[in-house]
Amino acid sequence: DTACKNRPLDLVFIIDSSRSVRPEEFEKVKIFLAEMIDTLDVGERTTRVAVMNYASTVKVEFPLRTYFDRASMKKAISHIEPLSAGTMTGLAIQTAMDEVFTEEMGTRPATFNIPKVVIVVTDGRPQDQVQDVAASAQTAGIEIYAIGVDRADMQSLRVMASEPLDEHVFYVETYGVIEKLTSKFRETFCAANVCTLGTHDCEQVCVSENSRSYLCDCFEGYALNPDKRTCSAVDTCAPGRHECDQICITSNGSYVCECYEGYSLNPDKKTCSAVDVCAPGRHDCAQVCLSKEGSYSCDCYEGYTLNPDRKTCSAVDMCAPGRHDCEQVCVRDDLSYTCDCYQGYTLNPDKKTC
Repeated sequence: DTACKNRPLDLVFIIDSSRSVRPEEFEKVKIFLAEMIDTLDVGERTTRVAVMNYASTVKVEFPLRTYFDRASMKKAISHIEPLSAGTMTGLAIQTAMDEVFTEEMGTRPATFNIPKVVIVVTDGRPQDQVQDVAASAQTAGIEIYAIGVDRADMQSLRVMASEPLDEHVFYVETYGVIEKLTSKFRETFCAANVCTLGTHDCEQVCVSENSRSYLCDCFEGYALNPDKRTCSAVDTCAPGRHECDQICITSNGSYVCECYEGYSLNPDKKTCSAVDVCAPGRHDCAQVCLSKEGSYSCDCYEGYTLNPDRKTCSAVDMCAPGRHDCEQVCVRDDLSYTCDCYQGYTLNPDKKTC
């Protein structure tokens, strides 16, 4: 196992697949990415990796939140196809800022002090303005390494890379030897420090400042105590801290979502949909259940009236005045009635008059 216990990173590879990169050369880039991943301490709590592919357009092959193991990352990389056409390096870096380095896409919160790192691999000259975009990225705390291959424009590499340039700009003659940079990055990312050596007293997360200095931090859902070493669970259901549609329930430093009565949790485990509240066993109506905006009300069959408890029903007098249309005599018959006549009269064919 050649992986090092490097400090945690949010690492984004931006690879050029413009027309000038031949298919066999692009395969070399993918091998380089796979070997780089093999040297990293990849995981949800350690180094997260994203890969972007660009030419005239930009494609996020997978963001930081998708894979947390090397095998899955390398399999996804093996399926990447080149885009061909132009070399919009500035657009690619801007897309990284807008669409990849966000908490929604897997970037850790700023309070975690996890370094945000970009490695750009290109063999050409950018066809857009890369200087201002790279400056904005660096102002946002993103460290940029620029790898030039073959025909790459060295001035453009220096413009986009972070300072000091001799530690952030690399050049190789061909894609065939790009793999030799793996060891160079291993040295860069695997420098021994207090956190990786385990000589710290942080309860949850150790963040290196340099080889001798460090700060403690906590996992999501926890806050650092005043001793700056230990962590306590926070209210993960406080407003703005959860994504539940209706009900949030704190659970072991995290949370689970639930729904109001008459709703059920959708497969995303966050949002809720109204259920058939009148399904058998879901209501307490004695006779008729009427669904109404996620709730229900009770009603009764004909010949019955709803009791004051609004649930049960009682039979009504079908022969009460005003409830029947018999001309002379009303005779109750279970839940209905029949008409009859006084002595000396006979019922007409309409069954009502005499």
